Amino acid sequence: MKVTVFGTGYVGLTQAVCLAQVGHSVLCMDIDAKRVATLNEGHCPIFEPGLAPMLESNLACGRLRFTTDAGEASNYARLQFIAVGTPPQADGSADLRHVFAVVDSILEHAQAPKVIVNKSTSPVGTVDRIKARIAQAVAAPHRFQVISNPEFLKEGAAVDDCMRPARIILGGAEPAEEALLRELYLPFSRNREKFMVMDARSAELSKYAANCMLATKISFINEIANLAEHLGADIEMVRRGIGSDPRIGYDFIYAGCGFGGSCFPKDLQALRRTAEAEGFEPQLLRAVESVNEQQKGRLFSKIQRHYPGGLRGKVFALWGLSFKPNTNDIREASSRVLLEALWAAGARVQAHDPQAMEEIQRHYGPRADLQLVPCKDAALQGADALVIATEWQDYRVLNLDTVPQQLADRVVFDGRNLFEPKHMAAAGLTYYGIGRGQVQPARPR
Repeated sequence: MKVTVFGTGYVGLTQAVCLAQVGHSVLCMDIDAKRVATLNEGHCPIFEPGLAPMLESNLACGRLRFTTDAGEASNYARLQFIAVGTPPQADGSADLRHVFAVVDSILEHAQAPKVIVNKSTSPVGTVDRIKARIAQAVAAPHRFQVISNPEFLKEGAAVDDCMRPARIILGGAEPAEEALLRELYLPFSRNREKFMVMDARSAELSKYAANCMLATKISFINEIANLAEHLGADIEMVRRGIGSDPRIGYDFIYAGCGFGGSCFPKDLQALRRTAEAEGFEPQLLRAVESVNEQQKGRLFSKIQRHYPGGLRGKVFALWGLSFKPNTNDIREASSRVLLEALWAAGARVQAHDPQAMEEIQRHYGPRADLQLVPCKDAALQGADALVIATEWQDYRVLNLDTVPQQLADRVVFDGRNLFEPKHMAAAGLTYYGIGRGQVQPARPR
């Protein structure tokens, strides 16, 4: 089948590449000419495991192309996917300008009936608003069908999520359009029935509800972790205790220094604003946001308490800059809250991240108090303490024979609970985890 995808960001690019990978012919449209040229040369502008080689191979065989020509894109295929950004506005509500701009472009150029499939994360009622826009703009609105088809991709595992989806939700599809989408997604749904067909508003709410539920689990375990520190309990033991209950499970109950990224914070704000616009007070969503914002400051609070004399002149090795492993995304990352607090206190940072250093450099520019280093061990050289903000696989091994000697103050602040406190103490390190209290060295070294 032929498919047009508007938008070459995280969702659009992943969806387009995966559709091409199973044999569909895909044309991607983006207004960013430089990005389109880069993609047509086979260079992937985002880091996502497995995406780059698939992009290159599908370009080579001709199943995937990129263009800035809206007319060509609008007339390439009957299926028109919208996968553009819906960034938060100043009040937290979703900005739908890019979505509506795509709709207007399709209406302007399309010479035949189209099925518009909205994959952009959009507030409840967006499909209805698109239909109303079409009705006002064209004489024959029945030529354009509109469907909600929310994405459920995890950064760092997006290719696998796209190729092996847990569910495929279609909202507001008439029988003919449902059959078309079933044919398109058949290669992704062979082993079991994954389609869930519902009204458009339920589909739109399902996307927000899913992300807000996951965010709630994270803020819940972080709240319990903070309580555990007051009560002298170990959150890792608590996590195992409650995770063994199948009604709760182990997913998303790892205590840490807060969640970030492009989805959870944005979607929490957007759903909260949607609720408030309807006169409904979303108390739980507000609490989830509040806990997370406070949690992002936990590492710095622990550092401040450890150094009552102040941080001016201190050098911190920082492992991890991306908001989570297997991505170069630093949006809403806890590391940024920590960096800015350390700089404001007069400290310097030697930071490493396997993928996100270029993004940090682009965001902050050159700074005398930030040094980006090529490997995690280089960050330790001349540092007073080690701070861990992202749970990259490479950081899970700590050489306890050398690290205590490399850190002048022999202290580790672990924002992702990667290590066992007793092992840190036995090596002569003072260790701070999240919800695990402070562990002093067992003996002088």
